[in-house]
This record gives sequence, structure tokens and C-alpha cells, in this order.
Amino acid sequence: MIKVAIIIGSTRPGRNGKAVAHWVHDLAAKRDDAEFELVDLKDFDLPHLDEVMPAAVGQYSHPHTQAWATKIASFDAYVFVTPEYNHSTSGALKNAIDFLYAEWNNKAAGFVSYGSNGGTRAVEHLRLVMGELQVADVRAQVALSLFTDFEHFSVLKPSVQQGDALVAMLDQVIAWGRALRPLRK
Repeated sequence: MIKVAIIIGSTRPGRNGKAVAHWVHDLAAKRDDAEFELVDLKDFDLPHLDEVMPAAVGQYSHPHTQAWATKIASFDAYVFVTPEYNHSTSGALKNAIDFLYAEWNNKAAGFVSYGSNGGTRAVEHLRLVMGELQVADVRAQVALSLFTDFEHFSVLKPSVQQGDALVAMLDQVIAWGRALRPLRK
């Protein structure tokens, strides 16, 4: 069965990402076509990129990088839950992505973003990064507005349409994750 990581892409105190990721996981866990696991960047305590060798070489000298690499390599696909900060994703998520290379290759990714404009600009940047990492990002995405999908900008209250968008995105992530499996062997 395909394994999908739901990556919480913010480490900020008071972040909305944890609630968003739990909403994604709760809906995803009802499916029987994949296994889903929450992966919180906070649990890995990654410093600003501190590996001497480029990630493409795959020679990780630090235990935190080795643990991160082992976790990411164990999945077939990813759902990135990202805030939008200054028209991009969080620095913590970009840093975590940059630590690795081969562990991401030939897998699928979907996006759940949130922000004043639904976080869509953060996803635009992540799509460019995914291309370089040989990750097939799917078209369907969830864009949660702080104005309409959150109460008081902090309590998640997504509309029914957002749940439908999540199902469509997960359908694509799982299909692409399966389709790319032969390339990962």
C-alpha cells in the first residue's frame, strides 16, 4: 500500500499548520487506498542547512539529517501543508526540503496551503522546487483563506468545498504515487 506523508510546513509558535494538517489527516485516514502519517518539522529540529556536501551527493554527516532522510525516504508521496509568508512558503519548510535530494525523487506531491490569499503563491514556489527534485506535483490543491476558512484567523472552519478539493487532491497524489513506483525501484 502507498505511504503518504502529511508534512506540517511551519514551526512558528501559534501556527495554523498543525490544525490544518490534522484536518487533512482526519479526512485522509477514512480512505483505504493509502496509509497516511503526520510529519511535523518541529520534531526534527533541523538547523539552517548545515551539511558540508550538497544534498545530491547523499552523504549526510549529521544525525538530524540522517533521521530526516530516513523518514522522508519511507514515503511514496507527500502532502505539504504550507503557510504563505511574504509570497512564498515558510523558511523552515524550504530548509527541510533542501536538506535532501534522492529521498524525494520519483514521488508525488500535493499541496494544502493557507494564508490571506489561500497560500497560492507559496504553492507556486513549491511547484518549482518539486520539479528540480523530480517530484510530480499534482494539479488539484487546497487553498484555505484566513478570511473565509478560519474563524478569527486562527480556528479552522473549512467549507464543504474545501473537503471536496482535498479528496480530489488526494486522489491525484495516490494515483501518481502508485504510477511512479516502478521508477523508485
